[in-house]
Amino acid sequence: MSLQITARSRKVPGKPAAALILIHGRGADENDLFPLFDMLDPEQALLGACPRGPLSMPPGGAHWYVVREVGFPDPGSFGPTFDALSAWVDGFSEESGIPIERTVIGGFSQGAVMSYALSLGPDRPRPAGVLALSGFMPVVEGFEFDLENLNGYPIAIGHGTLDPVIGVGFGRQARERLAAAGAAITYRESPMAHTIDPGFMEEIQGWLKDALIPERQE
Repeated sequence: MSLQITARSRKVPGKPAAALILIHGRGADENDLFPLFDMLDPEQALLGACPRGPLSMPPGGAHWYVVREVGFPDPGSFGPTFDALSAWVDGFSEESGIPIERTVIGGFSQGAVMSYALSLGPDRPRPAGVLALSGFMPVVEGFEFDLENLNGYPIAIGHGTLDPVIGVGFGRQARERLAAAGAAITYRESPMAHTIDPGFMEEIQGWLKDALIPERQE
């Protein structure tokens, strides 16, 4: 039985020419990151969407995969979720008329993990940029990243130095690996636990504009 993805959408006035997808973390839902749209895009230029993880398990909320070891998602749950989320992203682009090349994909914690996978996974169209908050590049049997042709590709990474859930070392590893592949990395470490730094979100406003707004259709 295939997994189904539902989502909450953020409409904007006029006809947006770009989009932002935000993916929640473990045990949250599609409402968790929704307030970030107004923080990241106060001008309401971007169509927004927050998909909901298709898995339900303790301690509650929605999930993207089973956690057995941090950094190594369970293949049996990660694979079907990746396929379902990939299909949902493709459908979102088709329905909205906004191509993936004009869409930034981002997320927090498990959502950051899925953002990396969706954006840099095998046989996936590459979005306009990746925003990874407090996550890691997953190591999963049968899944390999495609890091070719990343020269100048915008990737923003934020991580708390006091994060007890996903240690800051994972953020540093992603930065080093992606920078070595040629990506243009915007990186921020904050003296925080497993949460999002509002100050970094202010910086991401400009990062989004650089990635998307210059080509906005009037």
